[in-house]
Amino acid sequence: MTEAPKRRSGLGRGLGALILNTEAGEAGIDTAGSGEQSAAATGVREVPLASISPNPRQPRTRFDEAALDELAASIRTHGLIQPLVLTTNQQRPDLYWLVAGERRWRASQRAGLQSVPAIVRDATPQELVELALIENLQRADLNPLEEAHAYAALLDEFGLTQAEVADRVGRSRSAVANTVRLLNLPENVQAALVEGRLTAGHARALLALPDAETMETARIQIEARTLNVRQTEMLVKRLLDEAAAAAARAAAPPPAAGSPQEAAQVAFMEERLRAALGTRVSLNRNANGAGKLVVHFYTNEDLEAIFQRIAGEDSEAPDGAAASAFPAR
Repeated sequence: MTEAPKRRSGLGRGLGALILNTEAGEAGIDTAGSGEQSAAATGVREVPLASISPNPRQPRTRFDEAALDELAASIRTHGLIQPLVLTTNQQRPDLYWLVAGERRWRASQRAGLQSVPAIVRDATPQELVELALIENLQRADLNPLEEAHAYAALLDEFGLTQAEVADRVGRSRSAVANTVRLLNLPENVQAALVEGRLTAGHARALLALPDAETMETARIQIEARTLNVRQTEMLVKRLLDEAAAAAARAAAPPPAAGSPQEAAQVAFMEERLRAALGTRVSLNRNANGAGKLVVHFYTNEDLEAIFQRIAGEDSEAPDGAAASAFPAR
């Protein structure tokens, strides 16, 4: 299987626009393998594989092993049709760094090639990030966190604004901002995103939650219930509503003595105590919150039953006698 030509995928200037300011010039690269353009015309040279190192700013960290094996088999049969793009290693002028084509470079090694066709161009550290990022975006090869780390490098290390990054890679500013925010996710959620158990849509919805613990609770529910993004947004809204209601309850003052709210609260508590103890209960509370709780009983058996429910043990006289602790009067 030959490697498909790169598509622009709506990406700004595209990889080609950044690469073509090289020895290849506006003539472009012979990706179709027609042979109509000579190596001299395109600026392509043969470079030993042993002289090439991966781009140190490559955002992609995961490569599909089966796909690499398929590409290696194609390269053994047809050779490497599309040249790599290299720049001189800043520490070793006799060596090169990859600018674009790491997947083809890895597959060429597997195919047993000794050298590969390449275009060598100058590239600043910033361009090493940009070119590797754009290539992977055009191929849709980056997971959301790899993309987020690459954007963060352009923002933090090279001082670009979100709007400038968006212009460089052909994304909207909001898309760049939302992707970078994924780096705020807790580790377990990031792992689920990288492994494909969550999508970027799920992850963006979780960012609305207030803390890592709540995000993790939501993640577990999403995976257990296989929620889609819309269902995840509804889950997040429910969790936020519950948190807001709990905060409001905690901040609200206790109901005033004699108010309808206080009466309703007393009635509710009396009813719950009555159900738990199996007898009539009276609760009286004053304005300061003090008061008394009266538990009614009518026979010794009632008292023993209430005692056992409250104390959780059989009633015994202090001396351990087997007789009832509540003798008849």
